[in-house]
Amino acid sequence: ITFFFSQKVVLLTASTVTEFILLGFPGCQEEMQMFFFSLILVVYLLTLLGNGAVVCAVKWDRRLHTPMYIFLGNFAFLEIWYVSSTVPSMLINILSDTKTISFTGCFIQFYFFFSLGTTECFFLSVMAYDRYLAICCPLHYPSIMTGKFCVVLVCVCWVSGFLCYPVPIVLISQLPFCGPNIIDHFVCDPGPLFALACIPAPSTELICYTFNSVIIFGPFLSILGSYTLVLRAVLRFPSHAGRTKAFSTCGSHLMVVSLFYGTLMVMYVSPTSGNPAGMQKIITLVYSAVTPLLNPLIYSLRNKDMKDALKKVLGLRINQN
Repeated sequence: ITFFFSQKVVLLTASTVTEFILLGFPGCQEEMQMFFFSLILVVYLLTLLGNGAVVCAVKWDRRLHTPMYIFLGNFAFLEIWYVSSTVPSMLINILSDTKTISFTGCFIQFYFFFSLGTTECFFLSVMAYDRYLAICCPLHYPSIMTGKFCVVLVCVCWVSGFLCYPVPIVLISQLPFCGPNIIDHFVCDPGPLFALACIPAPSTELICYTFNSVIIFGPFLSILGSYTLVLRAVLRFPSHAGRTKAFSTCGSHLMVVSLFYGTLMVMYVSPTSGNPAGMQKIITLVYSAVTPLLNPLIYSLRNKDMKDALKKVLGLRINQN
């Protein structure tokens, strides 16, 4: 009876938390805060410029109207929204004295950040499947990867990504939060939110970590399977030039996969990882801000057609004016 009564008291007082405080980078002097603000702002603007240029190149250059580049264009468009789901609020938080975010705003940011990240996992998997078809089934590739099928895959990635996270969001938002309301992070992340709940929620934590593991490892295993078959096929190519060309078309995608999944697995797969707050912030910055900046550079520097299209978008159009 006493336990039941105490649980009821906790739930009744849980509604006292109406906002959270995102500490961001506590303990830093004002000069250091402004350095972080300037650095993150420059990274954000360069990310928008780089991915925007890739989107424009795919749209304007007819040579890039193929499934591989359509996926890449959608991936770059996704990166623009992915980085915009957290970085603008991060910049505002650095300059703010109160550093508050509403309860609803916190979970809206949570939803879009993780939904866009999930969509990115699906796109990386689809792009690996496209490379598998192109290299392992070149004769059947045009009949399989038709324009209609390409559009279907793009739509499935977008829709599926936004349908995965409502369940974890609802479960976590229903936990009782009765104080304190301070999150030692610059984004609303499940780990710190679980720590602020008034009562332990092992079942909810298990469900969320299971979701994270399935969403991360499902596409990752698909990518691994696709590239295992690609590697086996490429090693059978008789000419060295053919093998080099095949590896070149896959190399950029593998670099992006390694960078994105490496940080993601460290952060979200293991519920007992016990990463300190400072390490969590560094890892989050890598996959939320740095990776979207590097992706257009990786794809453009290793792809001649994309490089030529970007030169046309960024160079020739300026020179003509």
